[in-house]
This record gives sequence, structure tokens and C-alpha cells, in this order.
Amino acid sequence: MNSFARSIMQIVQGAVKAFTTFPAAIACAAAFTAVTMVRIYLDWPQQKDYLFLFNCLHWSLGFGAIFSTTAITAVQSRYNDKQAFILANIVGIIAAAIAFGSLFIWGGRAPEVGQISTNVLSDLAEMRIIMAMLVSFLAFLIFAGWPKEEPDLAKSLFMTHKAFFISTIYGFVLWGGIASVAAAIQALLYQGMSYNVYSYIAALTGFLTFTIYLGYFPDFRNAESDERRLVAERQPRFMEILFGYIMVPIMLALTAVLLLWAVRIVTQGVWPSFMRLSGIAASYAIGGIWLHTMLTHHEGKMAVFYRKYYPFAALVILGFEAWALVVQLGKYGLKTTEYYFCLTWIFAVVSVILLVLFKAAAHRKIIILIAILAICSVLPAIGYNVLPVKAQTTRLEKMLASQNMLVEGKLVPASAEPSEKKREGITDAVNFLAYSTDAELPVWFEKNFANGEVFKSKFGFKQTWPKDDSFYGTMNRVYLSTSLYLSATPIDIKGYEWVLKPQKFQEQGLPWGEIKGKKGTYKLTWTTNKQDGTPSLQITLDGRLLLEQSFKDYIAKIEAAYPAVHSKTHAAGLADMSVTLETPEINIMVVFGEVHINLNNRENKTNYNLN
Repeated sequence: MNSFARSIMQIVQGAVKAFTTFPAAIACAAAFTAVTMVRIYLDWPQQKDYLFLFNCLHWSLGFGAIFSTTAITAVQSRYNDKQAFILANIVGIIAAAIAFGSLFIWGGRAPEVGQISTNVLSDLAEMRIIMAMLVSFLAFLIFAGWPKEEPDLAKSLFMTHKAFFISTIYGFVLWGGIASVAAAIQALLYQGMSYNVYSYIAALTGFLTFTIYLGYFPDFRNAESDERRLVAERQPRFMEILFGYIMVPIMLALTAVLLLWAVRIVTQGVWPSFMRLSGIAASYAIGGIWLHTMLTHHEGKMAVFYRKYYPFAALVILGFEAWALVVQLGKYGLKTTEYYFCLTWIFAVVSVILLVLFKAAAHRKIIILIAILAICSVLPAIGYNVLPVKAQTTRLEKMLASQNMLVEGKLVPASAEPSEKKREGITDAVNFLAYSTDAELPVWFEKNFANGEVFKSKFGFKQTWPKDDSFYGTMNRVYLSTSLYLSATPIDIKGYEWVLKPQKFQEQGLPWGEIKGKKGTYKLTWTTNKQDGTPSLQITLDGRLLLEQSFKDYIAKIEAAYPAVHSKTHAAGLADMSVTLETPEINIMVVFGEVHINLNNRENKTNYNLN
């Protein structure tokens, strides 16, 4: 048997062995797959009443699979005892059950306006279960590193990467092959086959991919490193080239660019978009530390150079990133982006200091640091949904108090229009708070303050969006957008004879609406400009043109009221979401459910989508 066939057989044997090596994890994955297939089977009217239940099951079973893997690895690598192995599997199943109960009992919240479910899983509950899964996975990395006295996190991390990519490749090949057979059957033998078959295939191959992933890991019960473990941990030659001779130069080049940026800040004081900076900083910090770990056992000159000097260069760059953060906080206060940037900065600074002091021995400490920060981000008092909201509430109340708009805990409309800077700051803070979920807001604050009409009536002036680089990364971003949807308010239809819903005609495959009235047959044709999506409406009576109207002026009005400087969705009132058209023979009120404006600054193009 050649080496390729032998490798295939080892992968298959490992997948089969995973059922006995990680039984609780496989059981959770099998249940996850079963829930997925039930969701595929149920059509939408049936499924919508069980969305909350299905989401709780999926999250808890996913957590159970990861937690069980970690618990089994811990007892197998440390104790190698049958009773401990059984106990670990039982604990894994119990953990999944506890997670489900916690989500189902405490994780729900009332749906937002426009949502169809009677209950939904809160963002905070989802974030907490995600962090629990992350901490479980980080613990697995520690337990998978042998020997127990001093785990080798570099080898453990690479082995995990290797298992993931190999199983993913096998999974895609399996799905592609089986789906091709199903497509042939549908085309040649049974054309009435449901397209859900492909979803079933994807769910089953996903389960098989997970078994291949678990089956790739060596037997953690062996006290001594066996040959299979050595193969799993060993970096092939092409990976050494990729890490040492391709990724290291890329990271060094990025380091040089960021150092030049630091010099530019000192000499010119020109700051880039904070959103862009935070993304680059996160990528540089996380990617740089990850690469430093991957190069732990490399002896090439570039790898040694990188391991030695990256932490010091990172400290210099992180110092300037801290300065950028202070400037951003001074302008717009603490928000979610700034909150996670702070966590990333703390992680990066502490990690590079640990690397300088302890070198490879710092890896376990870094893993523990990530787990601590992950847990802190979802704690009740200092979580991502608490500190930013408190900071923006304090910021907003100070601005309102300075304008005599918040008196004894009650909001009072402005007697005189505040300065543009104050209007921008109030608008910015109000919209952040209005779209914050799972947050404790002030008693006087109402969620519908984000509605432009409500905002104007309550605050005494129109919403004014910041024109510089704010939380949303406004003018410096390439892709900008504004999205509006009609708030749930009644519509006065007095004086109108018909209500026409274009969706009914679209469902029938017709491009226009038709109404038979006393004077004849009216035909309404809705067309859109292919270049930018600007719509037009044409109305005829028995073939005679009554009205032809482009909505270009309406779009210009919306662009003026809601500039495309942020990527938020806003509720708007009927005044902004309707157009009245009148002729001697017909009166029309066009009501829009949604308006989307997308601006591409790179190509200087704007596209519109009005529903």
C-alpha cells in the first residue's frame, strides 16, 4: 500500500475511532446534526414558532461538543483512568444540558419591531455561550500539549490547525462528490427531487467532517509521544517555508509600515480612520503573536530574528495605538469598537511583555490571558453591553444638561438650536444607545429616539450626523451606506379608493399592477434605472398616459436628510418614507417599506434600492 492510500486509511480509521475516543462530543455533534435536519425538513410557517428552541439547542450542543472534547482530553492526558474517562463524558453531556437550560430559561428576550418570532435569543446570551466555547477550546489547547509538567502549546496549536484544515478538505470533497451524485439523479432519474436534499447532504458531511477532525488527534492516553503524535505535531517542509520565508517578511513589512505611520503621527499629526486603525491593529497584534508561536521551534535566521525583535517593535506600535485610542475616546467616548480595541490592546501588550520575559514558556500564560479577557467581556458589571452604554449615557446626559435639555431626569426639547458640534454629539450618542441591545438605559430614554421624526419632536432639532471620522468611520471609508425602514405607525388612507401591493403581482410573475375602475383599466409599471437603481412609476388608463414620475428628487431628499456616512439601519416615519403624486385625474401615495443607499467612494458610484 503506497503512502497516499495509507494516509487515507489512517484518516478513515481515525474518524471511526473518534466514536469511542470522544463519545460525548460525537453524541453532541450527532444531536446538533439531527436538529439541523429537522430545521431543514420544516418549512417556514412551521419552523418560525420553534426558532428560539432550535437556536438554544444548536448553541448548547455546539458548546457540549467542544466542552466534552476538552474534558475527555484532560482526563486522558493526565490520568488515563477508565472511571475518569466515563466521568468526563458524563460531565460533558451535563454541561450541554445546563447550557441549554440556561439559554432557554434566561437567554430569551422580547423581539424587536418587525421580527416574527415570539421570543428570540438575546445577543448577550449568544455572546456568553460563544465565550464559553472559546474558553473550552483554549483549555483543550493546554491539555493537548504534552507532557503535563510543561505543555508545548506551539505543537498543540499547530496540531489543531492541521486537524482543522485536513478535515475541512475532506469535508468539501465529500460534500462535492455526494452533491454531484444527487444532481445527476435529479437531472436524469428524478427531476422532482427536493432541493432540501442538498441541505441534508451538507448537514451529514458536516458531521462526518467533525468526526474526521477529532479522529486526526493522537491517543492522548500515551504517556510517551508515539509516532502518530510526532507526525501530527511535525510541521512539513512547505509549512516551514510558508511561516519562515513568506509570512515573516510580510509581518516585517507591516511592522515597517506601522513604524513609518508612527513617525508620520509625530511629525504631521495626521490620524487615520479609527475603524481602519483598530482593524489593522487587531490583525497585527493577534496575527503577530500567533506567528511568533508558530515559529517557536524554527531555527532559520529570519524566524530567529522575528522572534527576537517582534515584541519590541510591537510595544512601540502599541504605544501609538494607545494614543489613537485616547484621541478617539476624547471625541466620541467609549463605544463597542473602542471597548474591544481596549481588550485587544491589553492582550497584545501583556502578551509581548510575556514573550520577552518567558519566551516559549509564555504561551500558556497568553492562553490563560485570552480566556480571562473573554470572560470579562461578558460579565454583568464590566461586559461589552455595560461599560460602553454607561459611558455614552454619561456623555449624552452631560451634553443635554449643558443645553438645559435634561431637567430633573426629564427630557426637554431645546429652546434654541445647539451648536453643530453639540447636535452631532447628541445624535451620535442617541443612536448608539437606541441600537444597544441587552443594555440598561436611562429611565427617560426611549428606544424610538432613533426615528428621525421622534428625535426632532423630543430634542427640538433634526438629527445631525458627524462629518468627520466618528465611530462609524465616516468620510474615510470606501463603502458607505444608509438604510431606512418604515416604522410601525398607522397610515391615513382617507380619500384613497384602492390599496395596491406590488408583491402580489411579482408573485404572479407580472411586471406591473392592474386595477379595473369606473373609468377603465389602470396599469402601473414600476421600472428601475439599470445604472444606479433609481425607480420610476408610469400609470396609464386604457393605454393613455396619466403619469410618469422618476423618484430622483425623492432620493435627493433622503440623501440630504440621511447622509451615507454610517452603516446603520434607522426607523423612519411616514413623512420620510412616502411620496404623494397628484394629477387632475389621479392621486397616488407611494409608501416605501425600505430605502437603501450604497455609496462606493473608490469608483464614485451610488446605488439605490427602494422597496
